[in-house]
Amino acid sequence: MSITEQLKLLLNETYVSEDGDEYNIELLPGLTEDEIDHLAKGLPTGQIPKEIRELLSFTKGFEFSGLDEITFDGVGQFEFENIFPYSVQLGHDGFGNFWILDVDSKGNWGNVFYVCHDPAVIVKHSDNLSEFIKHIDEFGKNMENSNLNIIHEKTVFDIWKSYNGFTEIYEARKSSDTLLKNFALTLADNFVVADLRNKPNKSGFAWGKFGPDLDKAIKCNDELIWGIEKPEKKGFFSKLF
Repeated sequence: MSITEQLKLLLNETYVSEDGDEYNIELLPGLTEDEIDHLAKGLPTGQIPKEIRELLSFTKGFEFSGLDEITFDGVGQFEFENIFPYSVQLGHDGFGNFWILDVDSKGNWGNVFYVCHDPAVIVKHSDNLSEFIKHIDEFGKNMENSNLNIIHEKTVFDIWKSYNGFTEIYEARKSSDTLLKNFALTLADNFVVADLRNKPNKSGFAWGKFGPDLDKAIKCNDELIWGIEKPEKKGFFSKLF
């Protein structure tokens, strides 16, 4: 089943808001071929996958209670380019938190991440756009126990408080994982490594654990591995002078 067919099935669903009001998905208009071609220019290969073109022709997104709008045309709107060099901003909660789809250098549309600013955590939310739409459907039908709500209300705090998701640089450099080891060897000693390869949904890392500055964050090509800088501690006289 294509993503467009999947979304069409949800048009027949009736959801209930937190206030007890019934609502349905309200589609936004689709894009023209010229508009899709223009959008593609913001992606690494200048191309949009055939399935996504079909989806964008059908609709550029939809309105959904509690999430405002979910959109499929937010190419290049997200600012953390060191973390996600190419991305599609799918939505936000109105409080500075975003759902971002990662696009690799070959133009493949991959995982969806929840980027939270308070606490400052990035969480793997869905394996792909199709699963993300399933998670939206689940949120509408069973909000409290949905993947989306659990990540939004609980997972981000668990990662921040109990498990920040990082591997120390000296450990990564000794890893038997050649890719991880070689990447770690390119980083300075004051970096830590976050590795979300093959990790399940709800895995993540506390991107703001060492401060809000991500200017020196480094992503390992198309891999879900990042290097995050830890500011070097300065002694008393360094601070003084």
